[in-house]
Amino acid sequence: MAYETITFEKDGPIGVLTLNSPKKLNAINNTLIGEVNAALDVAESDDDVRVVVLTGAGRAFCVGYDISSMPEGDQDFGRLQKALEVDLDFIMRFWRFPKPTVAAVHGYALAAGCELAVACDITVADEKTFFGEPELRFGAGIVAMILPWLIGPKQAKEMIMTGNDRIPAQRAYEMGLINQVAPEGEYLKVAMKLARGMAAIDPLPMRLQKMAINRAFEIMGLNEALKTASDLDVLIEGIETPDSKTFAEIANKDGLKAALKWRDSRFATDD
Repeated sequence: MAYETITFEKDGPIGVLTLNSPKKLNAINNTLIGEVNAALDVAESDDDVRVVVLTGAGRAFCVGYDISSMPEGDQDFGRLQKALEVDLDFIMRFWRFPKPTVAAVHGYALAAGCELAVACDITVADEKTFFGEPELRFGAGIVAMILPWLIGPKQAKEMIMTGNDRIPAQRAYEMGLINQVAPEGEYLKVAMKLARGMAAIDPLPMRLQKMAINRAFEIMGLNEALKTASDLDVLIEGIETPDSKTFAEIANKDGLKAALKWRDSRFATDD
């Protein structure tokens, strides 16, 4: 298939899915969501593909949703809810995908890009990678509230409630957010080595064991918690605040970089 925003290639038993909008730092939009889902459909139905590796082209893995493609001031809560359900399902598809998924991350993994990276079964990050959930800093909410399930409530609250988007890979590893820190430039090589090891295992037991682990979280209430968080995000996204209004106005007038500069200037420290 021909794609606009991704590439999907088979490397033996590994399906390598690359987010491929480097000029936008692989920001997520509806086209990318549709193409990723289409590629995963192919990978799921192809018995020769035993593991999917997710990575990003260019300077970053993914910086979250493309705010330039989002409608301004949409207070239709029904439409917002449906849109956020699509977004949540997109991220969590890697968690629920019947075959193992490995994220090979570099540069930046921010906001929904962070959630996408850690929703994969195993996450490998280049040592120069930064993670973060900066949404609250510009009046947005968290699409997939998976962090408390991975790193516990204290560290999840620190990440989300500070909006820190400069969490280095080593700290992310220490928090339990990722599995391995790779030497600079070798993140994909390390991820592919892991994937090949998993691909050598009989796929049926692999599928059932992943199902068993995920089921444990479901019994503890993962799905219900994600749905509740998504419903609350509808309120966050649907209610215009002074901060979100100013951020959007600056972004539309002067561009995203100017809006991010305004946002960051308000949280400057003495460090």
